[in-house]
Order: sequence, then structure tokens, then C-alpha cells
Amino acid sequence: MMWPFYLMALVAIISTIRVVTNSNPVHALLSLIVSLLAVAGIFMIVGAPFAGALEIIVYAGAIMVLFVFVVMMLNLGHNTVEQERKWLSSDAWAIPALMSFLLGLTLIWMLGGEYTTQGLMLGREVIGPKAVGQVLFTHYLLLVEIAAMLLLAALVAAFHLGKREPSATGEQE
Repeated sequence: MMWPFYLMALVAIISTIRVVTNSNPVHALLSLIVSLLAVAGIFMIVGAPFAGALEIIVYAGAIMVLFVFVVMMLNLGHNTVEQERKWLSSDAWAIPALMSFLLGLTLIWMLGGEYTTQGLMLGREVIGPKAVGQVLFTHYLLLVEIAAMLLLAALVAAFHLGKREPSATGEQE
């Protein structure tokens, strides 16, 4: 009964290796999304559906939105159309599509079979959002505050890196 866990772990490992080894950012992004979905599946299997849902919503969803905004902001016109065709070829989609197919099969098996009816989760109990919040803001309060400060510093740094200087000719941007 452990094979769904191991399959999702294998998909997460392969996808994460592809994120690091791909030189093309679009291919790396596709593999990263598959890796995040596999980690969300692992959270679901071990009895943390709230963490799994947050993984999908915050990480996979936020990364996709960020990617769309970057593509919209960096739209360089007709010159990039041929480059995008090369990036989004069928071989770029093959491995992430296969990994997603494996995740989908595992999810269908888990939801439709005796896995959910007999309560065969790896975790002993289902952890809800209230328990997560209580632990985060009591035992790990200092770490939450440090993470908030790091995120604020990253936001300020991203603003300064992305800020355009006024042009010398006096044009407004």
C-alpha cells in the first residue's frame, strides 16, 4: 500500500533534478510545477490535506501566475515568436506530461479505490488548518517572523532590481 507514496516521491525527485539541470527556463518551470504537484500529493498521502492544498494554491498557482506576468511584461514582439516555438516543442512537454499522467493515475486510484474508504493513510490523523496555525504561532513564532522579514527583504530587493531609471531624454515611462 506504500506504492502511491513511492511513485509520487520518484516523480518529485525526477522533476526536481530536471529543474536544476535544464538550461531552458520554460522547461525548468514545467518540471518545477510537476514537482510541486507531486509534493502536494505526498502531503495528501501522509494525512496533511491542508498542507497539500496550500502547496497547490500558493506554490504551483503562484508560480504559474508569476510566469504569465513575466511573459506579458517581457513580450518583445515578433522577434520572440520563433524562440517560443523552439522552447515549447513536443519534447519539452513529454517528460512533464508523463510525470503528470503518473500523478493523475495515482490520484484516481487513491480516490476511487479502497484507499480512502479503509482509511489507509500513512499519517495517524488528519491535520487541519487550526492545528497548523496553533503550532506555527506558538512553537514556531520566531521562525514565522524571520520568514516574514526575509519575504519583505526579497520584495524590496525585487522592487529595486526591477525599477527603471528615468531616461536621459526626459521621456515618461
